[in-house]
This record gives sequence, structure tokens and C-alpha cells, in this order.
Amino acid sequence: MSRTRTALLAAMALVAGAAGTAMAVAPDDVGAKAIPCTVEYKVQNQWSTGFTTSVTVTNNSAAKTSWAVKWSYAGNQTVSNAWNARLSQSGTSVTAANETYNGALATGGSVSFGFNASYSGTNALPTTFTLDGVTCNVDDGDGGGGPTDPPGPGTKVDNPYSGAKVYVNPEWSEKAESEPGGSRISDQPTGVWLDRIAAINGVNGGMGLRDHLDEALEQKGSGELAIQVVIYNLPGRDCAALASNGELGPTELGRYKTEYIDPIAAILADPKYAALRIVTTVEIDSLPNLVTNTGSRPTATPECDVMKANGNYVKGVGYALNKLGDVGNVYNYVDAGHHGWIGWDDNFAASATVFKEAATAEGATVDDVHGFITNTANYSALKENNFSVNSTVNGTSVRESKWVDWNRYVDELTFAQAFRDQLVSVGFDSGIGMLIDTSRNGWGGSARPTGPGATTTVDTYVDGGRYDRRIHIGNWCNQSGAGLGERPQASPEAGIDAYVWMKPPGESDGSSSAIPNEEGKGFDRMCDPTYTGNPRNGNNLSGALPNAPISGHWFSAQFQQLMQNAYPAL
Repeated sequence: MSRTRTALLAAMALVAGAAGTAMAVAPDDVGAKAIPCTVEYKVQNQWSTGFTTSVTVTNNSAAKTSWAVKWSYAGNQTVSNAWNARLSQSGTSVTAANETYNGALATGGSVSFGFNASYSGTNALPTTFTLDGVTCNVDDGDGGGGPTDPPGPGTKVDNPYSGAKVYVNPEWSEKAESEPGGSRISDQPTGVWLDRIAAINGVNGGMGLRDHLDEALEQKGSGELAIQVVIYNLPGRDCAALASNGELGPTELGRYKTEYIDPIAAILADPKYAALRIVTTVEIDSLPNLVTNTGSRPTATPECDVMKANGNYVKGVGYALNKLGDVGNVYNYVDAGHHGWIGWDDNFAASATVFKEAATAEGATVDDVHGFITNTANYSALKENNFSVNSTVNGTSVRESKWVDWNRYVDELTFAQAFRDQLVSVGFDSGIGMLIDTSRNGWGGSARPTGPGATTTVDTYVDGGRYDRRIHIGNWCNQSGAGLGERPQASPEAGIDAYVWMKPPGESDGSSSAIPNEEGKGFDRMCDPTYTGNPRNGNNLSGALPNAPISGHWFSAQFQQLMQNAYPAL
């Protein structure tokens, strides 16, 4: 049970109730419009030493361009970790002032903010509030329980996917349904991608974040539901791949904070959505670049060197984790690349260290990280059953094959489980869970091997038996031959919270040729099927499908291929 206190401001008159108790009532000649505003203070979660509270202010007087709410505690409560307001405290007195992005408060408009706080002893609710100096008369609005009734236990769970439905994005579902055969998968849950500032409110008449959350409440019904939101708009985004560049330049960290993360956090913190389990995938294609594509490495790019030098990937991810992690029903999963990116000895531990650095930057802590996700929007096979990293051919290790190329891992499941252990070893909580994106790593169809390859050489053995049919493990754009992978499911393996379809099948990775656009997305030759490569893919052909649109746009030919090559088959 949560506790709520509603404050009716200024226009209320105190009269004696029948039993001599103080009641707040409006005089007969004062209508609802005369009440300047209401403040709802709601304890959402409480434990022995702390609590989480949401506050909603509704303004019924003249429109405001800034606002400040004040109250005092009767005990030793100390506020911290606020979101959507700037909180300060002097003794028992607390002031919550607007942020730069939510100062406007129209007549009849509402604004919500929240915070965590510590206490000892009892946690009595505040009895008096002011809004811009106007005093509130308080009416207990908790529906029968007294103001000191303890709240029920918190709703945060170890695995947000356990026992829950997962949100089906109606926009993706409609596109899938319109494809021949698409009805077989159109009811599958996929991620909601916020890949630019405009996506928060919806692009070209499409659904914005609130629209998706409202729809999620409809889909939830009386049970539990998780909704997956992809946070994807870092400054200098994806410094090693032009196709997924974003709208923000390398130095625009301020805009990332105030125009992107802050508004998202404000929406997610709305008490209206407190019953949802909100899973955020935080900034794919970012932190591993600081390890693998910088400095003197042959794979380095000038753009990645810039992002390592200015620190804005680390700062941006830290800020996002801090602000989003303050929302009690948000579960942050940080992108952790894939085994074909950071599975090598010189990348594996170094990447975990960078993730820890980001998770403790800009006010974030490791407690803001619920887990990590691998293989997001990638194609690495979930399991390679025809060989392992310990296999040998005529005395030669599989690691010496051209495909494995000294990697410690040959598939995504073994990598994700091992990387989880590495993350715990550098300071992340031992309870963190992993997600694996299986939306496009099935590699079924007629080309799927039925057993090991010939033992003529280690290369014939690996190439003849591997499910992943890419030309090179570094190929990432609209891969020819790929198929849908395992369907989304909770707790499939030890340490794995879920298999997910975070990348919506049928959405392009990038255009096959240069296409002018207003989304900040460039043309990357890795999406050109005629491109003969670079050091990041061993100077091989890109393996990309032809005639692809820009990233995120619908690619019907790819969608049909993914269904045709699905494994397990549809």
C-alpha cells in the first residue's frame, strides 16, 4: 500500500467536523476553479531506512514559467537522488524547484517529480505544503488509512521478464502483419527505439513515448507487463559506423542531458506508469568502441579517438543511468557489444572496466545497472553446437581458425555468461542479469549445417559446421542469409534474464547507397554489398543485402529473408 496526502491550496476554509477533527472544505461560494492548485505527495515504496516518493503538482491559477514547492518534515528524513526537480534541504525544510525543461506550468496543467530519501524511526507524511509561497491546507487522501500507515513492499523484481507479458509495439506489429506470412510473428514483443529527440513525442504522426506507455497499460490488464525502451542518442553516436550516426555532435553532451534524457526520465517517472516494468537498453554501439576502435589499433577511427578524449560516451551513459535509475520501476540494461566485438583477450576485461567507469560517472552507481544486453541489432549465433572453443583438428585449436581468429568465444550464449562473471568481478552486483538479442541470429534455412565440417583442416572443420554464415564476424549490416532466432522468452539459461527481440526484425541497419535524410544518418560502406571491407572486417566483402533503406526504416526483403531462414523455423 502506498501513502498519499493531497494538499488543497489557499481557497480552502478549515471548519470543525462533527467529531471535532479538522477538515478541509471549500466555502459554498468557492468552486473548484477557485482552488489555486493541488499537490499529491505519494510514498511509492518504503523500507527500513529509506523511501521513494512521487509528487504531482496541478496548477489551477495563472500559468507559470517557473515554480517551487516547499514542505517540512517532522522527523529526520533526508532527501536525495531527485528527478524532474532540483531539490535542496535545510534542516527539516525541503524545496523542490523546476528543472530547465519543465518550468512552464499552464493553467490546469500538472507536473510530477520524485526523489529517494533516508530516515530512521518513523516516516510521518508532511502536513503543510506551499506552492510559490501559497500555503496548503491538508486533507488526508489515502482512502481510509492513516498518514503513518506503512506502505506495502516495493514492486521491483529480480528479473523484470519473469511472470510478465512483454509489450507488443503496435506500429511494428502492423508492418509485420502487412507482409505475406508476417502474421506468424506480428504478436512478438520488440523494442521501442528512441533514436533522436523528436522520437520522444513521435515522428511524422507516429507514436511517442507516452503513447507507447499508455498502450502498454492497456496491454497490461490485471497482470504484469514489461515494456522495452532503447535509449540511443549519444553525442557522436556510433563513432565507427556512419549508418548509425545520430543527430548530436561529439560535444553536445548538454543537449543530450537536457533535451533527451531529462524529458525521457520525466515521462517514465510519471506515477501513471508506476505499475509497468520499464526495461531500458542504454546506448548500444558506444562504450566498446572506446576499447576496440581507438589509439594505435588498425581498427581505430578518428571519430572514436575524439569520443575517448572528450569522455562524452562515459559521461552520457553515466548521466542516463543516474537519471533513469532514479525511477523506481525502471530496469537499466547497458549494451555490452557481442562476442565478435569484445570476446578477445585484449578487449574482454578492458571493456568491463570501461563499463564500470561509465556506471560510476555523472552521479550514477552500479546500483543503477540491473544488467547488460549483448548482440543488440547483431547477428552472432546464440549457440554453435558443432564445435567449441576447446575443439582441435589434427592438433590445431579451433581458436587458430580464420573464423574464430583467437577469440575466446564462438557463440553469444557462452560469451554472455562469461562476461557476466567478468562484470561482477569488477564491482557490479552479483545479481545482474543478461539479455541476448535473438531477433536476427537464427541462421536457419537450407544453408544451416547439420553437423561438423570436414576435418581436413581446422578451417574446413569450422566453416563447414558453423551456423553463423557471415563472410566475417565483423560484418553487421543487413546480413545476407540471416534468420529470426529464438523467440522472446524469460530465464532461458543460467544468468540470462531473457532472450529478446530488441531490434525489430525488418528494420534496416543502414542504406546500401547514400540517401539524403534529416535524421543525421550517414552512408556506411559496410552496408554496400559491393564493398570489399576494412580492418574491422578483415578486408572482406560486407555481406550486406542490396537496395536497403536508411537505418530504422522498413526493409521488406530483409523481413522476408528473416522469416524464411528462421531457426527455430516458423
